[in-house]
Amino acid sequence: MYKLVSICIPAYKNTSYLERLLLSILNQTYTNVEVIVSDDSPDNTVETFLLYFESNLKIKYYKNNPSLGTPANWNFAMEQARGQYIKLIHDDDWLATDNALALMVDALEKNPEADFVFSAYTNVQLETNTTTTVTAKDSFLNLVRKNPLNLFRENIIGPPSVIMHRSSFDFDYDEKLKWVVDFEAYMRALQSNHQFIFIDTPLINIGISSVQVTKASSRIREVEIPENLYMLQKQGLKILNNIWVYDYYWRLLRNVSIREEKDITNAGWQTDIPLPLKRMLGLQKWIPLAFLSIGAFSKALMFLCYFTSKRN
Repeated sequence: MYKLVSICIPAYKNTSYLERLLLSILNQTYTNVEVIVSDDSPDNTVETFLLYFESNLKIKYYKNNPSLGTPANWNFAMEQARGQYIKLIHDDDWLATDNALALMVDALEKNPEADFVFSAYTNVQLETNTTTTVTAKDSFLNLVRKNPLNLFRENIIGPPSVIMHRSSFDFDYDEKLKWVVDFEAYMRALQSNHQFIFIDTPLINIGISSVQVTKASSRIREVEIPENLYMLQKQGLKILNNIWVYDYYWRLLRNVSIREEKDITNAGWQTDIPLPLKRMLGLQKWIPLAFLSIGAFSKALMFLCYFTSKRN
């Protein structure tokens, strides 16, 4: 018997995007699905719209009052799932092929040691309809399997919509986060089980727009500094022994123009600043940002700071 797939959709107002997603679900060759819509909209627009699909899809609708926000709405939707497999997908994303669900289910069925599967995907700029396909190299996939901290070098998984996971797998998103929420969740998941499956076919279309949380939060000190230091605190300073983690935090300070310790405090971090970050600042503050933005020069300084810190 085909196992049930729970497709979990955190929704907010935009029914034109939601319609595109629901139509892509209706076109799937894998049909044993339930659709869970967790609605953060301030009105009943989404609820009324779903009436057009109730005869064709098994839809469970939940109205959040007050709204839950990101990512609590994601977690709530997944908590309502009754399927053996859970597929979270945002309402502005959609399934790119009619066999997307079938391929993901088949991958999990054939690889019982893995708890989740993800695929290549296509970024679609919604304002211009331009597209870019994103995939991952085998060499880097193997590095992440060996050590999930290699995700700090590059988030090869992508947005949450590209994943399907087993319902038996304890997978959730930290509700204190918004900017690094998906990245942090993937790292925890892989630290629990290093095994995953990658499908090198773009199965998901990711709608990209200027109003999304990730776009609005980019390069904002008050968002990036507290979240990334919280993630460091949660993981423990030992992760900075990994050169790619160290480089990630080096670039963080540079990219949001942190020059002094008080800049970190003013950005919203109210507890102690980790000593390794103080050392990074101790070097970076003497270098003009124009020079720090030169990739090769910045990387050389980072290596110098890293190996000096390792000897101390």
